[in-house]
Amino acid sequence: MPGIAGLLTRQPPERARSQLMRMVETLHHGPFYRTGTWIDEQAGVYVGWSVLKDSFADQMPLANEDGTVVLVFSGEEFPEPGTAARLARQGHRLDPGGCEYLVHLYEADRSFPANLNGRFHGLLVDRTRGTAMLFNDRFGMHRVHYHKASDGFYFAAEAKAILAVRPELRQPDPRGVAEFIACGCVMENRTFFQDIRVLPGASVWMFRHGDLETQGTYFQPREWEEQDVLEPAAYSREIREVFSRNLARYFNAHQPVALSLTGGLDTRMIMAWHKASPGSLPCYTFGSMFRDCRDVLVARRVARACHQPHEVIGVGQAFLTSFARYAERTVYLTEGCADVSRAPDLYVNEKAREIAPVRMTGNYGGEVLRRVRAFKPVQPAPELFHPELLPYVRQAVETYAGAVSGHPLSFAVFKQAPWHHYGLLALEQTELSLRSPYLDNDFVRTVFRAPESAVTSNEACLRLIAAGNPGLLTIQTDRGQTAGAGPLSAAARGLLELQFKAEYAYDYGMPQWVAAIDHALERLHLERLFLGRHKFYHFRVWYRDALSPYLREVLLDQRALSRPYLQRRRLEAMVQSHVKGERNHTAALHKVLTLELLHRLFFDSSRPVVPA
Repeated sequence: MPGIAGLLTRQPPERARSQLMRMVETLHHGPFYRTGTWIDEQAGVYVGWSVLKDSFADQMPLANEDGTVVLVFSGEEFPEPGTAARLARQGHRLDPGGCEYLVHLYEADRSFPANLNGRFHGLLVDRTRGTAMLFNDRFGMHRVHYHKASDGFYFAAEAKAILAVRPELRQPDPRGVAEFIACGCVMENRTFFQDIRVLPGASVWMFRHGDLETQGTYFQPREWEEQDVLEPAAYSREIREVFSRNLARYFNAHQPVALSLTGGLDTRMIMAWHKASPGSLPCYTFGSMFRDCRDVLVARRVARACHQPHEVIGVGQAFLTSFARYAERTVYLTEGCADVSRAPDLYVNEKAREIAPVRMTGNYGGEVLRRVRAFKPVQPAPELFHPELLPYVRQAVETYAGAVSGHPLSFAVFKQAPWHHYGLLALEQTELSLRSPYLDNDFVRTVFRAPESAVTSNEACLRLIAAGNPGLLTIQTDRGQTAGAGPLSAAARGLLELQFKAEYAYDYGMPQWVAAIDHALERLHLERLFLGRHKFYHFRVWYRDALSPYLREVLLDQRALSRPYLQRRRLEAMVQSHVKGERNHTAALHKVLTLELLHRLFFDSSRPVVPA
């Protein structure tokens, strides 16, 4: 993922420069990236960056007129309209549409970066004060990894940049591994690597001459939690006002923007309020190899109703043929934060970049507006993991229970988002700039004031769509939601819900006794009746059929079978029974395959192994 990397140190300049170059090189992931460095030897500051060409932050470093303030920034910021013009009137020379205004915001606002809006991190050096400030966004979504060493403080958007110069850190953290096994992600600002941590959200860490002086924050969730709750009518008015006012800034870009349109409500709300001229907003939807899924069918109708072009990015044989590459790069690019089941997302985002370098999404809408809980602990496959790892798994369950005990929206945006959703975001942002209006500061602040009735149904979303474009309510969502409330509408919703659950049951959730029956009837290819109605990836049958040679090659290799936390015989039995179609071990295979690739790419060698 694009970002910054570097060290704050009193090391000899030659050694520090060499380390910086190796760190920045690690963040260069393709020909559409640009990198650079900035160094202040006297202050002990060595910082570099990797950025998608022509994106928002492709102007580093930023400096004020006399060079006393220097900012290296990564990510995107969505300011109040007129911010740059206001600073220009104060005498600052600014490139229209650029990001130079950020360094002048620091000079004008001593609470910087508290008033920034977006997903970002950066390092700001104030030479007059002799300080360096490392900061990030309040949600912690644009991640900064760090390691405190005796000879300096190392930081990077990706942990692999730190590993490139500190190979002794290539040791798996058993607690991080166990949290991944139990919850699918590493929690509480930990990583898979011992002694590499993640900067908490809303951090402002101050350094002087390479030494860490203070570890502060500019925001606490209770500031939003303690607001007064609005009455339903007042909340409806307020959320409509905030959403309609702020949406335009997310389409303000000097690069082409396209919308990844789904069949759900969250992208529908965007379409209802973004009044794009006909043919000006390319739309696309990710599709299955078996049939046009509900997302495709619905999105096509929505795009047509809004007079916008629409195309389908399908996941089929071309992806399966190259699965090894996409699986390994998925784990490499995200350091395991996105598991191998997200390999199709890397594939489709490569294709999406060819349509437009900026991708607008409805991501996080359900989590913010309806407090959707996207992950929870699951029991590991019986007898697959060594008993010595199980206490860490139990600890992970306790950690999760503590995390969900507070305000549900705070869990969604300040914990679930940076812990669970980060992996997919990091993977997608290796290919393009990804935007969503649902983590806008004003929007989330307003949703904290929602009455209970507004978060237990879709009514607030439907009213928002109706206010923006009532015609879009006549089109059913992928789950059958529509403005109609009659018996036919209810029956349609029931059928779609049945299809949704049947597809899940036939794929990931297939019980073992049903898997045995399906195996006995395999010549009938019953998967054709169920798969592809809602999802565009189908790993149970892929692992059984097209991907079985790769699965055997990796997981039945002596290296995989010898991992200390795995029970060899149980793993062998799981792989063999799944590829024969006798059992369904899709979820467990995702995890052990991801862990094995983590070992091969990061733990088994002295330098990161870059997949071909």
